[in-house]
Amino acid sequence: MESELKDLNSNPPSSKEERPLLKSDSDLAAAIEELDKKFAPYARTDLYGTMGLGPFPMTEKIKLAVALVTLVPLRFILSMSILLLYYLICRVFTLFSAPYRGAEEEEDEGGVVVQEDYAHMEGWKRTVIVRSGRFLSRVLLFVFGFYWIHESRPDRDSDMDSNHKNTSTEVNQKGEAATEEPERPGAIVSNHVSYLDILYHMSASFPSFVAKRSVGKLPLVGLISKCLGCVYVQREAKSPDFKGVSGTVNERVREAHRNKSAPTIMLFPEGTTTNGDYLLTFKTGAFLAGTPVLPVVLKYPYERFSVAWDTISGARHILFLLCQFVNHLEVIRLPVYYPSQEEKDDPKLYASNVRRLMATEGNLILSELGLSDKRIYHATLNGNLSQTRDFHQKEE
Repeated sequence: MESELKDLNSNPPSSKEERPLLKSDSDLAAAIEELDKKFAPYARTDLYGTMGLGPFPMTEKIKLAVALVTLVPLRFILSMSILLLYYLICRVFTLFSAPYRGAEEEEDEGGVVVQEDYAHMEGWKRTVIVRSGRFLSRVLLFVFGFYWIHESRPDRDSDMDSNHKNTSTEVNQKGEAATEEPERPGAIVSNHVSYLDILYHMSASFPSFVAKRSVGKLPLVGLISKCLGCVYVQREAKSPDFKGVSGTVNERVREAHRNKSAPTIMLFPEGTTTNGDYLLTFKTGAFLAGTPVLPVVLKYPYERFSVAWDTISGARHILFLLCQFVNHLEVIRLPVYYPSQEEKDDPKLYASNVRRLMATEGNLILSELGLSDKRIYHATLNGNLSQTRDFHQKEE
């Protein structure tokens, strides 16, 4: 998200036709209000305003000032200590273990990249890594102000179509009905609101995620991502021999479905974040394999600051997050969704049906906007704000 905003900042609309003339703060406010209506899934509606730039009431300024000298330093030190502690745990318990090496993939430059992770480890070492990872992820959420996390598990078995349940039975030799063992979900699918989503899912089930290849090379985080079993992808690859994101994800979903010892993969099928009130069109990557999925809906109620990571820089977002004494998270964990044969044959239908179910259970608004619309929204916001700053500088 932060890199996306930087790219947009470096390429704002340039022509007068693309940038409407804004001659006052009231014009700017009206223009932003119109943009927020058009691109509602990405608009911030909290006390901190569009892009987290305010204006702030005096009481909020006082609260922020107090938090900056009390909460922020304490939380920063604690969070970095937790990150370092878990890195050391991962380092110690993988010290004499060879990483699992997946299939080789060709890069654009002609080199070969091998998927490596420690998520396929077995035995007590893997148990220590997973349990400590889940525990410390929850501790980190606590440090960030998520003291209580409300989880609900609605039982929709009685309402779901029989095709969406694995209730098939067989008759054994004695004539008794023997229920088949439920199929293992190939993936967990969730709506995407913030980078905090990852921390919650780590604390709940410690799944693998899809990440850029550069993440695996980062200090501290790189090793942790390998212990999670992250799927490293290169979205910009153009080589005809490169499998791409969908192909790599599809393989991992199938592996997680058929192999109980394989790490479960966590996917955000929207492909980007929203403000938490909407659900965008799902990409089909999680549904191509036709395996069951586990839907999870995350909601972040707020009074002052929304933790949704939209139209706000990463540094500003983290600063405001650390300044909030209490943050809230509600989780709706739906039953495993078993696709019908029609859904297995049509991944778009499968994705659409799961999306509608999640929207209904999570009370989310369906939106057909996508990442390209989000980029337009961000570019227009940055263009309008820079134009208004230029205007005020000329007046001075």
